Amino acid sequence: MQQAKYILFVHAFTSIVLAAFGQSAGYRPAITVNQQRIENRIVELSKFGKDSSGHGYRLAFSQGDIDARNWFIVQMRKAGLEVSIDYAGNIVGMRKGQNPALPAIAFGSHIDMVPDGGNYDGCVGAVGALEVMQVLQENNILTNHPLQLIITADEEGSMVGSQALAGNFTLSQLKNRSQFGLTVGEGIKAIGGNPDSIEVATIPKGAWAAFIELHVEQGGILEKEKIQVGIVQGIVGIADWDITIRGMANHAGTTPMHLRQDALLAAARLIIAVNEVINGAAGNQVGSIGKITAWPGAYNVVPGKVVLGMEIRDLSYKKIQELYSMVEKSAAKIAAATGTVITFSNRPPDAMPALTDSAVQNIIMQAAKALGFTYKYLPSGAGHDAQNMALIAPTGMIFVPSAGGISHAPQEYTSAADMANGANVLLQTILALDKK
Repeated sequence: MQQAKYILFVHAFTSIVLAAFGQSAGYRPAITVNQQRIENRIVELSKFGKDSSGHGYRLAFSQGDIDARNWFIVQMRKAGLEVSIDYAGNIVGMRKGQNPALPAIAFGSHIDMVPDGGNYDGCVGAVGALEVMQVLQENNILTNHPLQLIITADEEGSMVGSQALAGNFTLSQLKNRSQFGLTVGEGIKAIGGNPDSIEVATIPKGAWAAFIELHVEQGGILEKEKIQVGIVQGIVGIADWDITIRGMANHAGTTPMHLRQDALLAAARLIIAVNEVINGAAGNQVGSIGKITAWPGAYNVVPGKVVLGMEIRDLSYKKIQELYSMVEKSAAKIAAATGTVITFSNRPPDAMPALTDSAVQNIIMQAAKALGFTYKYLPSGAGHDAQNMALIAPTGMIFVPSAGGISHAPQEYTSAADMANGANVLLQTILALDKK
């Protein structure tokens, strides 16, 4: 009896403290994730798909991917979930709510990786989501809304899983070759899906109350600024161009310097101009020249033609177009000064920006604040499943630091403490969403 009175006193005192400091109603300090279990599962998951040298090659649809998925399904069932594979190959773990008529709250990520990738990209979100489900089970908490844990198929290649859920996957994409070598259609069959009826996997708008994805930042901002949690404003749009510079190929030994129409020299000036345009504008936009090819490519010939590959990313597509126009104006001046012709060719399709839901952002912020974590709003410069989910449900993303900003490489690392921080924010976000 005394122990029961003490517990009631602690809960009452905690509620008073939380109210006094204005912390969110969804905050439950007695319910936290198991940091060691998260770390153990990340280590266990990392073993699937490794070669003899210990490098990870868990490409989507490979045997390593299939083995990892089977292992993950076992873990999901141990956490009390009803598990199925939809027609797109997504693994779906269901947890009933008190009111089955309410739309589900969905969350998750992916466990496939790029060639020779790291052990944290995608996996932190997948394992963190699983941990949330297990904590709810262990604490006998039945949410009002049904919950769904989603492990998407082939995020790193075709994004077939999330595209199919959002209803924007086309049947022609099934013939595309995956990184593993199978066609996407063959790969879906290999992991238990049904490509012939892939449209059945589509989730109608309104079926989900929200979708939340926990992910490593894949950049060095949070670590550099010593911030524990990133609140993602959106996933940037991406636009690519081929830039062709045409000059005059001529003998490099006999053509005087002042008479040359050197396409490569003009390209060099344009590369600098692109950097100046991107850096000179306010905001978090990024731009790169990531490809360069020169013709004829001989020591003794002045280059007559160069093709550059330019990419610009930002949360605003209008801003991307404005930056492109500024680059185009710089190119015109360079062309006039060097006697060259510079043309731009857009490479479709562009990836349009996908903004996260402002109300969901606020709930994530309140959860981070209530837990005492430092946080920062920032864009995602990389693509994620969440950009497709944003088409069908209010979507949010939680970032945790990635050591050294390294990602898509074996050196990729996120500490157990940071993973647990992100999972705790995910847990409290879901509990807060459940009260809506």
